[in-house]
Amino acid sequence: MKNFYIKDLQKDMEIVDFFMVKNIAFKTGSNGKNFLDITLGDMSGDISAKKWDLSNEEADSLSGVKSGDLVKVKAVVTEWSNMRQMRITRIRVAAVNDELELSDYIKAAPEKPEEMYDFILHEAEAIGDSDLRRLTMRLLTDNKEKLMYYPAASKNHHAQLGGLLYHMKRMLMTGKGVCEVYSNLNRDLVITGVIIHDMEKIHEIESNELGVSPGYSFEGRLLGHIVQGIKTIDRLTLEMDFPREKAIMLEHMILSHHYEPEFGSPKRPLFPEAEILHYLDIIDARMFDMEEALASTKPGEFSDRVFTLDNRQLYKRRESE
Repeated sequence: MKNFYIKDLQKDMEIVDFFMVKNIAFKTGSNGKNFLDITLGDMSGDISAKKWDLSNEEADSLSGVKSGDLVKVKAVVTEWSNMRQMRITRIRVAAVNDELELSDYIKAAPEKPEEMYDFILHEAEAIGDSDLRRLTMRLLTDNKEKLMYYPAASKNHHAQLGGLLYHMKRMLMTGKGVCEVYSNLNRDLVITGVIIHDMEKIHEIESNELGVSPGYSFEGRLLGHIVQGIKTIDRLTLEMDFPREKAIMLEHMILSHHYEPEFGSPKRPLFPEAEILHYLDIIDARMFDMEEALASTKPGEFSDRVFTLDNRQLYKRRESE
């Protein structure tokens, strides 16, 4: 039975428990001594941890550890720059006879992947424009196997089992409402943009079937999902004899959805549906990060600093009487 969940950890707590490895690196400090830099996770979240003064024997025992493996740690919860960390004193790889429940350690979207996929597929089937419908259906069916487990990021927002589908579904739900308010928007184009804009994350990011990502693929690191997405849409639309204007507009939606050059978009949105796609993406990412940060925060207190939200510390309101 698991004793401690990451969301409940508080400064100065002493813990002995199992966690899943999200990322692991062996480093050398300025003092010339080796240390372990590791991110640990469970179903409630992630936490950064360090094992200082790592001996050669300890390094050897952990040399085969990878993302998705379970480890047992003895540690103290500390705080650095207003963020919780673990200072590990002992660590070992989990053994078969530890009899752990894997579900305790898998961070997953709150909805079943099959149900999210069916919702998105239904929205694709309802697209009135036959070209856009054919394209979205092709992408969803071709990538169904990976979509069932793929995260939407290696870390940060939607880095969880089924995270890409969850991100897509919530954007679709919000996008449909926005289209009712702003009647100038082409609903079919907005729905298509939501479905395709992050699809190439399944090739940008590496992930196992638990939704745990150790990082980015070779192509993902050199190109990124925006360029990968444009390449895919260009190839498919030519193959499908797609109207060229429509194809270029879809490629522009992918190209511009990060909005700023420093975030990967060399052009800002140049038509309304591309503009709204960016904000749908931002809304869902920020709401996810806020939900995550506040889940481990007590009412009436402030969260750890949230790097993706400009290092803000969020306030959690007290429950109504």
